[in-house]
Amino acid sequence: MFFTIPKKVIFYEKTGCNGNNRQKELLKSYGISFEVRSMLDTKWDKSTLEAFFEGLSTKEMINPFAPQLKDTNFHLNSYTKEELIERMIKEPILIKRPLLEVGEVKLCGFDIETLNSLLNIKMPIPKDINACLSSDECNK
Repeated sequence: MFFTIPKKVIFYEKTGCNGNNRQKELLKSYGISFEVRSMLDTKWDKSTLEAFFEGLSTKEMINPFAPQLKDTNFHLNSYTKEELIERMIKEPILIKRPLLEVGEVKLCGFDIETLNSLLNIKMPIPKDINACLSSDECNK
């Protein structure tokens, strides 16, 4: 008899983010256990963050709801990927969330199709699973 060893899942969140709470509830409803870590309290370095952003553009890496994006002096297009990662190390609120580790695979954002494949499950894609809803109470 063979047993599949579940992959270790680490979920980096912004503590108190209702969007992250919806995502975690979806994982739990499909029997996925995970370790939760604070994205803002984690001490990031360049090589660690780069692993989550492999193959992504700067637009795909950034939290679209970060308060810095409302600042008229912040111009995403003026950053190289490396420069943006350096800024994210200092200001992790800029990082698109959640960051996920599924076994050895690192993901930026809650990509349900990829998670389904990695975890061998069939979660649906709820309409607002990656949204920051105006009804959500958080500080982005």
